Amino acid sequence: MELRHLRYFIAVAETGNLTGAAQLRLHTSQPSLSRQIRALEESVGVELLRRNARGVELTPAGRAFMDHARLALSQVDAAVEAARREGHPSKQKFALGFLTGEEMTWLPEAMHILRDELPNVDVTLSSSYSPDLADAVARGQLDLAFLRAEPGFDLTYEVVGQEPLVVLMPSDHRLASRTSVQPKDFENEPFIGVANKARVLQHVVISYLKQAGVEPAPTQLVDNPATIMSLITSTRGIALIPRYVESLMPASVVSRPLAGKVPTIDLVVGYSKVNKSPVLKLFLSRLGELVARVSSRP
Repeated sequence: MELRHLRYFIAVAETGNLTGAAQLRLHTSQPSLSRQIRALEESVGVELLRRNARGVELTPAGRAFMDHARLALSQVDAAVEAARREGHPSKQKFALGFLTGEEMTWLPEAMHILRDELPNVDVTLSSSYSPDLADAVARGQLDLAFLRAEPGFDLTYEVVGQEPLVVLMPSDHRLASRTSVQPKDFENEPFIGVANKARVLQHVVISYLKQAGVEPAPTQLVDNPATIMSLITSTRGIALIPRYVESLMPASVVSRPLAGKVPTIDLVVGYSKVNKSPVLKLFLSRLGELVARVSSRP
């Protein structure tokens, strides 16, 4: 078994399709990828992936293998990154990641926390999906990220905020005249659901709707705020989304609060305890100050 076998397996499992994984993720041919997956299964001794009408799905053995495969690859990547940092110690580096849209709230205050260190530190910034951020932190490519508490990663999470969900809709939607929206108002409305990639948010949304006794059938499943805005405008659908996305809304989209008990989703910082960066240590020591500064902003 080689590391490439693990990378191929994870790409296929996450894509759910051999052809898509081969073309979009791995840039190889589908027959070659199929041979690599068969070789991996022969090495493990059990079936890890099963074909279905839509592509492939994990077997129970495959699901068990998936978490360990991710951890193994992340540890290898973290080891490489640690060696590179030790090999180039002239100037410290600190890599911050943000869930897309959250940097508008948290980046200015994060830089304030680091202001005294900035002359001696190269700070790099990135924004992405939450699972991708967790993966980058686990691999040592990011020192810390603002994200969701993604399961399946050997990371430490600390809650820095709780964000209420709001209802997004076209600005001229019939519900836009309401001061708040009831879950029952979703019935008979095109509902834009959350894709599997945003699994923490997906769980919060599904749990809330189930407790409210409402189970709208999603017309689309998406995980990108920009795509959600576009679909709301083009399909006149509605969506449940964390309130921070309001800062990304075009004029054609409005938000309304939910009536009654409002569901929330945690925003956390995630980092690896094996990361010995002195800048990370400083940042974590002032995390309480950071949260207080953000909370006190109007």
